[in-house]
Amino acid sequence: MQLIKAMPRRDFLAIGISLGGITLLSWLYLYSMASSMSMPMGAMQIQPWSAHYFLMMFLMWAIMMVGMMLPSVAPTVLIYAAIARKAATGNTPVAPTGAFISGYVVIWIVFSLFATTAQWALDQAALLSPMMVSNSVGLGAVLIVTAGIYQWLPIKDKCLQQCRSPVDFITSHWQKGMTGAFRMGLSHGMFCLGCCWVLMSLLFVGGVMNLLWIAAITLFVLLEKILPLGDAGGRVMGLIMIATGAIIALV
Repeated sequence: MQLIKAMPRRDFLAIGISLGGITLLSWLYLYSMASSMSMPMGAMQIQPWSAHYFLMMFLMWAIMMVGMMLPSVAPTVLIYAAIARKAATGNTPVAPTGAFISGYVVIWIVFSLFATTAQWALDQAALLSPMMVSNSVGLGAVLIVTAGIYQWLPIKDKCLQQCRSPVDFITSHWQKGMTGAFRMGLSHGMFCLGCCWVLMSLLFVGGVMNLLWIAAITLFVLLEKILPLGDAGGRVMGLIMIATGAIIALV
């Protein structure tokens, strides 16, 4: 945090406003989509799957992932910018922060393609309602239990520690130049994906367009990464998920 405090106020505000602005626009888009779907016989509810509809759903997922993940990556972005600024003062060429962010976002855009495909498959199997919520008790229970178990797996812990220690990540993965910064963003995005992809499957349980559910998952991801005991809290939440899924399956 000392690195961030040492940043020029102008740089801090520029990055903060940029990330905040993109996040706000993403959430405004999601709000618009959710409002359209909540209307009786809304156009979003009656369209069959076509290339155009698939592209529209992919865009929705991509914007959703940006809105959900940018808040949790903000500390890493600020630390990268601070280190880059310090290196620049020593006449060391450093890529702009945007290159790092671009690499990070690309990972979640790729994930959005898989999420859209999963949505199509579930819809074709008649496992999703028109509001993109699982209408299968069994599927919902499996997703919740799986997410809970994943909270305890070593791969989850490994990925989470990279997200919780941005200074260690940047210093151990540092690469020079524009391409290097982009690759660093890709690497960090992969760790965040490894940390959170199962949690994203819970969107099919609470509703892909349920803004309160989206906000709850976003907050959980953020707190898990930044709180001193976020990793332990995540494991406790994992137990709660397992118990909840088991109860849903048995009732």
